[in-house]
Amino acid sequence: MSAHQWKEPIVERQVTYTLEIDGKLIVIEHVPARVNLETGEQYFSPDTVERLQSMIWKQKKPNRVIQVPVFDFA
Repeated sequence: MSAHQWKEPIVERQVTYTLEIDGKLIVIEHVPARVNLETGEQYFSPDTVERLQSMIWKQKKPNRVIQVPVFDFA
């Protein structure tokens, strides 16, 4: 196998980041991430994580609001 075949298939993408805080779902779109194409795992730079935390905790007015249906799997 060549050295290239040993590398993980990671690509730069923009993803949607979601988080639930106190029963509220927070969605942040167009977040830059490195994504493993095999596992779907997302990796964020320290600067991106810092900006995400700042956006979440400052709770500025969102660009838009969506309604989300919630189902109980149990």
